[in-house]
Amino acid sequence: MRQWRTHKMVLAVLAAALSLGAVAPSRADTVNLVHDGYGAHDTMTFWGAGYHGAEVMAGVYQLNKSGGTGIGNTWSNGLIPGFCIELPEPPPEATYTYAVGMPDTTYNSYLDEVVGSPKANYLRELWAEHYDPAWAGGGSYTGQQNSMAETFAAAVWEIIYEDLPVSPLGWNVNVDGTAGDGGFAAVGLDSATANKWLNELTGSGSKADLLVVSYGGRQDYLVAVPEPATVILLGLGGSLELLRRRRTTRTGVRS
Repeated sequence: MRQWRTHKMVLAVLAAALSLGAVAPSRADTVNLVHDGYGAHDTMTFWGAGYHGAEVMAGVYQLNKSGGTGIGNTWSNGLIPGFCIELPEPPPEATYTYAVGMPDTTYNSYLDEVVGSPKANYLRELWAEHYDPAWAGGGSYTGQQNSMAETFAAAVWEIIYEDLPVSPLGWNVNVDGTAGDGGFAAVGLDSATANKWLNELTGSGSKADLLVVSYGGRQDYLVAVPEPATVILLGLGGSLELLRRRRTTRTGVRS
Protein backbone atom coordinates (compact mmCIF):
# COMPACT_ATOMS: atom_id res chain seq x y z
CA MET A 1 0.00 0.00 0.00
CA ARG A 2 2.84 2.38 0.87
CA GLN A 3 4.50 1.74 -2.49
CA TRP A 4 1.20 2.46 -4.26
CA ARG A 5 0.80 5.80 -2.42
CA THR A 6 4.35 6.77 -3.39
CA HIS A 7 3.67 5.79 -7.00
CA LYS A 8 0.54 7.97 -6.99
CA MET A 9 2.57 10.89 -5.59
CA VAL A 10 5.15 10.53 -8.37
CA LEU A 11 2.40 10.49 -10.98
CA ALA A 12 0.89 13.62 -9.43
CA VAL A 13 4.23 15.44 -9.59
CA LEU A 14 4.66 14.30 -13.21
CA ALA A 15 1.19 15.55 -14.12
CA ALA A 16 1.92 18.90 -12.47
CA ALA A 17 5.16 19.23 -14.41
CA LEU A 18 3.40 18.47 -17.67
CA SER A 19 0.62 20.95 -16.91
CA LEU A 20 3.14 23.76 -16.52
CA GLY A 21 4.12 23.51 -20.19
CA ALA A 22 7.25 25.10 -21.61
CA VAL A 23 8.88 27.66 -19.34
CA ALA A 24 10.32 30.72 -21.04
CA PRO A 25 14.08 31.01 -20.50
CA SER A 26 15.33 33.83 -18.28
CA ARG A 27 18.62 35.69 -18.02
CA ALA A 28 19.75 33.00 -15.60
CA ASP A 29 19.58 30.36 -18.35
CA THR A 30 23.10 29.83 -19.69
CA VAL A 31 25.30 27.14 -21.15
CA ASN A 32 29.11 27.01 -21.45
CA LEU A 33 30.08 26.00 -24.98
CA VAL A 34 33.08 25.61 -27.24
CA HIS A 35 33.07 24.53 -30.89
CA ASP A 36 34.39 20.97 -31.03
CA GLY A 37 34.31 19.86 -34.65
CA TYR A 38 31.51 18.97 -37.03
CA GLY A 39 28.93 16.34 -37.65
CA ALA A 40 27.79 15.72 -41.22
CA HIS A 41 28.59 18.74 -43.39
CA ASP A 42 29.72 19.98 -46.79
CA THR A 43 30.63 23.29 -48.43
CA MET A 44 28.48 25.61 -50.51
CA THR A 45 28.84 29.04 -52.05
CA PHE A 46 26.37 31.61 -50.77
CA TRP A 47 25.22 35.22 -50.98
CA GLY A 48 23.76 36.93 -47.93
CA ALA A 49 24.52 38.51 -44.56
CA GLY A 50 27.09 40.78 -46.23
CA TYR A 51 28.82 38.02 -48.20
CA HIS A 52 28.89 37.80 -51.99
CA GLY A 53 29.87 34.40 -53.37
CA ALA A 54 31.61 33.17 -50.22
CA GLU A 55 32.35 29.52 -49.56
CA VAL A 56 31.04 28.29 -46.22
CA MET A 57 30.90 25.05 -44.26
CA ALA A 58 27.24 24.07 -43.94
CA GLY A 59 25.93 21.36 -41.66
CA VAL A 60 26.09 20.25 -38.04
CA TYR A 61 28.31 22.08 -35.56
CA GLN A 62 29.31 20.03 -32.53
CA LEU A 63 29.24 22.21 -29.40
CA ASN A 64 30.92 20.87 -26.28
CA LYS A 65 28.99 21.79 -23.16
CA SER A 66 30.92 21.97 -19.87
CA GLY A 67 28.38 23.65 -17.60
CA GLY A 68 25.21 25.66 -17.45
CA THR A 69 22.48 27.24 -15.36
CA GLY A 70 18.70 26.99 -15.43
CA ILE A 71 17.35 25.64 -18.69
CA GLY A 72 20.96 25.31 -19.87
CA ASN A 73 21.17 22.20 -17.69
CA THR A 74 18.52 20.33 -19.66
CA TRP A 75 21.52 19.07 -21.65
CA SER A 76 24.10 16.82 -20.08
CA ASN A 77 27.72 17.91 -20.37
CA GLY A 78 29.21 16.79 -23.67
CA LEU A 79 28.46 17.37 -27.32
CA ILE A 80 25.32 19.21 -28.44
CA PRO A 81 24.61 19.34 -32.21
CA GLY A 82 23.44 22.66 -33.61
CA PHE A 83 23.03 24.72 -36.76
CA CYS A 84 24.53 28.19 -37.14
CA ILE A 85 21.91 30.94 -37.56
CA GLU A 86 24.22 33.97 -37.59
CA LEU A 87 26.42 33.82 -40.68
CA PRO A 88 28.76 36.83 -40.11
CA GLU A 89 30.09 35.58 -36.77
CA PRO A 90 32.83 32.99 -36.06
CA PRO A 91 32.26 29.85 -33.99
CA PRO A 92 33.39 29.85 -30.34
CA GLU A 93 37.04 28.75 -30.47
CA ALA A 94 37.21 28.86 -26.66
CA THR A 95 34.57 28.26 -24.00
CA TYR A 96 31.96 31.05 -23.83
CA THR A 97 28.93 31.40 -21.59
CA TYR A 98 26.00 31.46 -24.00
CA ALA A 99 22.51 32.66 -23.18
CA VAL A 100 19.68 30.21 -23.81
CA GLY A 101 16.49 31.58 -25.38
CA MET A 102 13.52 30.86 -27.58
CA PRO A 103 13.95 31.05 -31.38
CA ASP A 104 11.03 33.51 -31.56
CA THR A 105 12.83 36.20 -29.56
CA THR A 106 16.38 35.62 -30.84
CA TYR A 107 17.97 38.82 -32.15
CA ASN A 108 19.85 38.72 -35.47
CA SER A 109 22.57 41.36 -35.36
CA TYR A 110 22.97 41.61 -39.13
CA LEU A 111 19.27 41.97 -39.90
CA ASP A 112 18.70 44.06 -36.74
CA GLU A 113 15.51 42.17 -35.95
CA VAL A 114 14.22 39.23 -33.94
CA VAL A 115 13.36 35.98 -35.68
CA GLY A 116 9.67 36.17 -34.74
CA SER A 117 7.14 33.40 -34.15
CA PRO A 118 6.16 32.70 -37.80
CA LYS A 119 9.77 31.97 -38.80
CA ALA A 120 10.43 30.15 -35.53
CA ASN A 121 7.49 27.83 -36.18
CA TYR A 122 8.74 27.09 -39.68
CA LEU A 123 12.13 26.20 -38.17
CA ARG A 124 10.45 23.91 -35.64
CA GLU A 125 8.49 22.20 -38.40
CA LEU A 126 11.55 21.85 -40.63
CA TRP A 127 13.47 20.23 -37.78
CA ALA A 128 10.63 17.88 -36.83
CA GLU A 129 10.16 16.74 -40.42
CA HIS A 130 13.70 16.50 -41.76
CA TYR A 131 16.45 16.60 -39.11
CA ASP A 132 18.31 13.29 -38.84
CA PRO A 133 20.14 12.55 -35.52
CA ALA A 134 22.55 10.34 -37.49
CA TRP A 135 24.11 13.57 -38.81
CA ALA A 136 25.61 14.05 -35.35
CA GLY A 137 26.27 10.41 -34.51
CA GLY A 138 30.06 10.63 -34.52
CA GLY A 139 32.61 8.85 -36.68
CA SER A 140 32.51 9.18 -40.45
CA TYR A 141 29.50 10.21 -42.52
CA THR A 142 28.32 9.09 -45.90
CA GLY A 143 28.19 11.45 -48.86
CA GLN A 144 24.39 11.39 -48.60
CA GLN A 145 24.46 12.36 -44.93
CA ASN A 146 26.87 15.21 -45.62
CA SER A 147 24.68 16.42 -48.48
CA MET A 148 21.48 16.30 -46.45
CA ALA A 149 22.98 18.10 -43.45
CA GLU A 150 24.24 20.82 -45.81
CA THR A 151 20.79 20.99 -47.42
CA PHE A 152 19.17 21.37 -44.01
CA ALA A 153 21.52 24.23 -43.10
CA ALA A 154 20.64 26.04 -46.34
CA ALA A 155 16.92 25.68 -45.57
CA VAL A 156 17.52 27.13 -42.10
CA TRP A 157 19.37 30.13 -43.56
CA GLU A 158 16.66 30.67 -46.16
CA ILE A 159 14.08 30.96 -43.37
CA ILE A 160 16.28 33.16 -41.19
CA TYR A 161 17.53 35.63 -43.80
CA GLU A 162 14.69 35.94 -46.29
CA ASP A 163 11.52 37.95 -45.75
CA LEU A 164 8.53 35.70 -45.22
CA PRO A 165 7.04 34.89 -48.63
CA VAL A 166 3.31 34.99 -49.24
CA SER A 167 3.39 31.20 -48.93
CA PRO A 168 6.18 28.65 -48.38
CA LEU A 169 6.07 27.98 -52.13
CA GLY A 170 7.93 31.28 -52.50
CA TRP A 171 11.09 30.01 -50.83
CA ASN A 172 13.98 29.18 -53.15
CA VAL A 173 17.54 28.73 -51.87
CA ASN A 174 18.95 29.58 -55.30
CA VAL A 175 17.31 33.02 -55.46
CA ASP A 176 17.69 36.05 -53.18
CA GLY A 177 14.09 37.20 -52.95
CA THR A 178 14.52 39.93 -50.33
CA ALA A 179 15.33 43.56 -51.05
CA GLY A 180 17.96 45.44 -49.09
CA ASP A 181 20.38 43.86 -46.66
CA GLY A 182 18.37 40.70 -46.12
CA GLY A 183 18.11 37.68 -48.34
CA PHE A 184 19.95 34.45 -49.00
CA ALA A 185 20.98 32.46 -52.06
CA ALA A 186 23.35 29.54 -52.54
CA VAL A 187 24.77 27.14 -55.11
CA GLY A 188 26.75 23.94 -54.83
CA LEU A 189 24.17 21.98 -52.83
CA ASP A 190 21.09 19.82 -53.33
CA SER A 191 18.86 22.83 -53.85
CA ALA A 192 15.99 20.72 -55.23
CA THR A 193 15.67 18.91 -51.90
CA ALA A 194 16.09 22.11 -49.88
CA ASN A 195 13.32 23.80 -51.87
CA LYS A 196 11.09 20.73 -51.60
CA TRP A 197 11.43 20.74 -47.82
CA LEU A 198 10.74 24.46 -47.63
CA ASN A 199 7.82 24.45 -50.05
CA GLU A 200 6.09 21.67 -48.09
CA LEU A 201 6.08 23.61 -44.81
CA THR A 202 2.72 24.77 -43.54
CA GLY A 203 3.56 26.40 -40.21
CA SER A 204 1.02 24.11 -38.57
CA GLY A 205 2.72 20.73 -38.91
CA SER A 206 4.58 18.75 -36.26
CA LYS A 207 7.13 20.85 -34.41
CA ALA A 208 10.40 20.09 -32.65
CA ASP A 209 11.20 21.61 -29.26
CA LEU A 210 13.99 24.04 -30.15
CA LEU A 211 16.07 26.63 -28.34
CA VAL A 212 18.76 29.05 -29.45
CA VAL A 213 22.09 29.56 -27.72
CA SER A 214 23.50 33.04 -28.37
CA TYR A 215 26.58 35.09 -27.58
CA GLY A 216 27.38 38.54 -28.96
CA GLY A 217 30.34 38.33 -31.36
CA ARG A 218 30.10 34.58 -31.86
CA GLN A 219 27.78 32.37 -33.91
CA ASP A 220 24.33 31.69 -32.51
CA TYR A 221 23.02 28.14 -32.87
CA LEU A 222 19.65 26.48 -33.26
CA VAL A 223 19.57 23.40 -31.03
CA ALA A 224 17.02 20.82 -29.93
CA VAL A 225 16.27 20.09 -26.28
CA PRO A 226 16.55 16.47 -25.14
CA GLU A 227 13.59 14.14 -25.54
CA PRO A 228 10.61 15.22 -23.38
CA ALA A 229 10.87 12.18 -21.14
CA THR A 230 14.51 13.05 -20.39
CA VAL A 231 13.67 16.66 -19.56
CA ILE A 232 10.82 15.56 -17.29
CA LEU A 233 13.08 13.18 -15.40
CA LEU A 234 15.73 15.89 -15.01
CA GLY A 235 13.13 18.33 -13.78
CA LEU A 236 11.62 15.79 -11.40
CA GLY A 237 14.96 14.90 -9.87
CA GLY A 238 14.59 17.33 -6.98
CA SER A 239 10.93 16.47 -6.43
CA LEU A 240 11.59 12.74 -6.35
CA GLU A 241 14.45 13.25 -3.92
CA LEU A 242 12.13 15.25 -1.68
CA LEU A 243 9.55 12.43 -1.80
CA ARG A 244 12.24 9.89 -0.92
CA ARG A 245 13.43 11.96 2.04
CA ARG A 246 9.89 12.35 3.37
CA ARG A 247 9.30 8.63 3.10
CA THR A 248 12.54 7.68 4.83
CA THR A 249 11.97 10.25 7.56
CA ARG A 250 8.61 8.67 8.38
CA THR A 251 9.97 5.12 8.36
CA GLY A 252 13.37 5.87 9.88
CA VAL A 253 15.02 3.82 7.11
CA ARG A 254 17.23 5.21 4.34
CA SER A 255 17.64 3.18 1.14
